[in-house]
Amino acid sequence: MSVQKEEYDIVEKAQLSVSAESLTSDSESISHNPFDDFHKAERWRKVYESSGYEGLSKFDPEFTWTKDEEKKLVRKMDLKIFLWVFIMFAYLDLIRKNIARAVSDNFIVDLKMNTNDYNLGQTVYLVIFLASELPGNLLSKRFGPERVIPVQIVLWSLICITQAGLKNRGQFIATRCLLGMVQGGFIPDNILYLSYYYTGAELTFRLSFFWCAIPLFQILGSLLASGIIEMRGIHNLAGWQYLFIIEGFLSLSVGVASFYLMRRGPTQTGESAFHKGKSLFTEYEEKIMVNRILRDDPSKGDMSNRQPVTFKEILYTLTEFDLWPLFIQGITAFISLQTVGSYLSLILKSLNYSTFLSNILAIPGQALLLINLPLAALLSRKLKEKSLCVGIANVWVLPFIVSLVALPTDTNPWIKYILLTGILGLPYTHSILAGWVSEISNSVRSRTVGTALYNMSAQVGAIIASNMYRNDDKPYYTRGNKILLGFTCFNICMAVATKFYYISRNKYKDRKWNSMTKEEQINYLDTTKDKGMKRLDYRFIH
Repeated sequence: MSVQKEEYDIVEKAQLSVSAESLTSDSESISHNPFDDFHKAERWRKVYESSGYEGLSKFDPEFTWTKDEEKKLVRKMDLKIFLWVFIMFAYLDLIRKNIARAVSDNFIVDLKMNTNDYNLGQTVYLVIFLASELPGNLLSKRFGPERVIPVQIVLWSLICITQAGLKNRGQFIATRCLLGMVQGGFIPDNILYLSYYYTGAELTFRLSFFWCAIPLFQILGSLLASGIIEMRGIHNLAGWQYLFIIEGFLSLSVGVASFYLMRRGPTQTGESAFHKGKSLFTEYEEKIMVNRILRDDPSKGDMSNRQPVTFKEILYTLTEFDLWPLFIQGITAFISLQTVGSYLSLILKSLNYSTFLSNILAIPGQALLLINLPLAALLSRKLKEKSLCVGIANVWVLPFIVSLVALPTDTNPWIKYILLTGILGLPYTHSILAGWVSEISNSVRSRTVGTALYNMSAQVGAIIASNMYRNDDKPYYTRGNKILLGFTCFNICMAVATKFYYISRNKYKDRKWNSMTKEEQINYLDTTKDKGMKRLDYRFIH
């Protein structure tokens, strides 16, 4: 019994410290070893053996390394793994947002459409994108991100190029369907891919830079579009046609390169989709990668990187209601940004700005977003606070939305432009929410399905946003702005409510756990069928 008690004490300490350890800085990540007890280590080894975990041969509970070695390894991963993921995501955003720049060049008029037709196309795109999120992520889990992601990029690049031949509303809607189908799942695929290499805290921080691709490539995209659109008339082609052709071929080159540059996983860094070559990391570095990841989150070895998620496991994840507060925020938190971002060019054109200025004037808001995005993530990391930092985005937006609603319709267009720019430049906390879902999932199953469901929730928000400004409400969209104000107030309240929800959930688990005797606690750890977040020995970060 004394051995069992000793085992329990260590297990309890390790399990209850998961959430706290996930908030440590990168340099502190080796200070915690949940396998420092032999019985606990062997219990997890059996889990890894039964799952077919590809890193099992490098799992070593007694293995040690220095903080300097780990820092050097993380920098190397940033260069060889994360940098290319960033580039791929940048081209996703360049292609999916170029339609917003194409409309500044009479795209809608040329296809004989109106604002509502454009809304329909965007809505169809987002619905198909949403529907493809989970299937895309499950395909990636089954066949490997290094295979699925490059195929996605090549396909959406070819579809982008074919958009240069659009003639009417039906063709526009058809290509939006195809784009949504092949682009859905790309973001959770990459989050899953990065989770193989980075700890929970590292992943959240890097996702903030991941989403920096949005404002960065919106700036570059606006600059690129302002020049390309001026090519109108050459060989009797419109500027928007050149835009789709040129950006499509740029994206295609990234897709082809991705077949060679993406890797199977931390223990297979010499294997890409096309060939086997020299590993990106040494065996010693791979051993550090495997053990640091498992010590941060032992559940990351409970499935192999080619093991499919079953339908039963999907349903189980859906019943993990503790993720729902994050899904709700995924839907509503950024509707103001999504609305204004999609319609800025049209709004500026309606305010009598030229096509050139309509693209150039989008840059200041994007630049402000580029600055605020990593600052919000740094603040969250510094304060070790997620819920309230997520709410900062809508606290920022509130005065701009209030002003848009309160000002008369004949207000100087430059004042309205400044207010719209303020909305576009909000502290974008999407990376905190996405990383939060991954960090609290507590199993590969939940992480795979949960990240897809979170991104699906974000697409629901984008669908709502794409229909916020209606044709009968232009050019000032007074009704739409009032609805945005309601969402903004709700989001601030929701951020605070999420904080108290997770605090109350942790207190509930404390009461249940502490009401059990030591023997009952040990028996629970050995026999429970609870998984992931439902375990009584798991605590939520917030």
